[in-house]
Amino acid sequence: MGKGILIRNARAIVTCDKADTVIHDGNILIDDGKIISLGSGAETSSAAEAGDRDIIDARGKLVYPGMVNTHHHFFQTFVRNLLTVDYPNLTLMEWLDKIYRIFAEIDSEVIYYSSLTAMADLIKHGCTTAFDHQYCYTKKTGKSPVDRQMEAAALLGIRYHAGRGCNTLPREEGSTIPDEMRETTAEFINDCDRLISRYHDPKPFAMSRIVVAPCQPVNCYPDTFIESAALARDRGVRLHTHLAEGETGVMISRWGKRTLAWAQDIGFLGPDLWLAHGWEITPGEYGLMAQTGTGLAHCPTPAILGGCPIIDIPAMTRAGITIGLGCDGSATNDSSNLLDSLRIAYLMQCYYAKERGGAPSPYEMFKLATVGGAKILGCEELGSLEAGKGADLFMVDTGGLELSGALHDPRNLLAHTGVTGPVWLTMVNGKVLYRDGHLTGIDEQALAEKAEAVCSRVIRSRFPAIYG
Repeated sequence: MGKGILIRNARAIVTCDKADTVIHDGNILIDDGKIISLGSGAETSSAAEAGDRDIIDARGKLVYPGMVNTHHHFFQTFVRNLLTVDYPNLTLMEWLDKIYRIFAEIDSEVIYYSSLTAMADLIKHGCTTAFDHQYCYTKKTGKSPVDRQMEAAALLGIRYHAGRGCNTLPREEGSTIPDEMRETTAEFINDCDRLISRYHDPKPFAMSRIVVAPCQPVNCYPDTFIESAALARDRGVRLHTHLAEGETGVMISRWGKRTLAWAQDIGFLGPDLWLAHGWEITPGEYGLMAQTGTGLAHCPTPAILGGCPIIDIPAMTRAGITIGLGCDGSATNDSSNLLDSLRIAYLMQCYYAKERGGAPSPYEMFKLATVGGAKILGCEELGSLEAGKGADLFMVDTGGLELSGALHDPRNLLAHTGVTGPVWLTMVNGKVLYRDGHLTGIDEQALAEKAEAVCSRVIRSRFPAIYG
């Protein structure tokens, strides 16, 4: 057991507990990666005096639970800021057809350095647990992508849930997948089984987990989804996929039914599963989502960029659907800043507030990114700051002039006032990963230079017309 920690004199601690408690002039005691106690004033600081603890002076800081990212594609971090293949100018299926041709050139080094880039961005903006949907398997990556991502996560110290994805349907049968990125169902299932045996930790406070995550129905055979569910439920891991996000017309023409009904018929719904986007889920289908306990990862930025429907979060939550927040891949977001996604998600809901009978408060949206995300990933020991829960948190410095006049309401501050820049400190499992502008324990500049070199060598050099 390492040395304990005392976070002392925080301006406020926003706990996100069931009572929505805010502790002013607060302290947090941490041992062995868990919160032992928290409270105000001398209540907790006196209890710390007897122990040998590292002290973090949080004077002037607001403390929040670490956010949980529920959908991303790290490998896309090197395929962004490209007006030549811009998502807003294309339909989703047209965009996929074009972008996959770039994805097919990705190798293992791109996977590693693009993952480091995305994870660093997440950490700097208050994310402490990240799920990534890794479906990019090329002739050049082999079966290494999740292994390389686990390597990157261990270096930076973020909690990482890896979604092992795949695409199995060939282009001549209607998919958008180049042959270089296609796998068979058998090799996919076998590799999922290998990864579960090697990396999946089912215990609470786990630093690494595996999720079985076929990419999307339009690019896979049905047996890929059927066997995914069978493996995941046999091994006790969770399931994930893209669903109802621009493919309904294709699914109806192919199978004669909407995507959610298709998933229900093959047993691919349930409390161990969450879907990405859900843009085409109708109010009439909310009951099925809630009844089966199927969660939803809301990714606001690609919805705006693609002109997709804006999901009705108030109606979905009233129906009983658990919702989390996600960045989505950089090819349809161009950043891995979950605070930015939080702000966008809140404003999107406000736009429809009058016709939908109101919008969630900024704080309610933040709870989707914390409590909701933790529930979706099956790690409810995270997501809030309470005794016995994981010491995953971030802090915002209120000392700058730009926040003056807004500090009376720390719960609603982030999304309401647009606090989207780098945070002051990010802690995971009781370890400080980022503080006052610096990632700890790594040479960030050296890694950034190497990442740029890899991007140029592997991708930019092969697509000069796209990258200019």
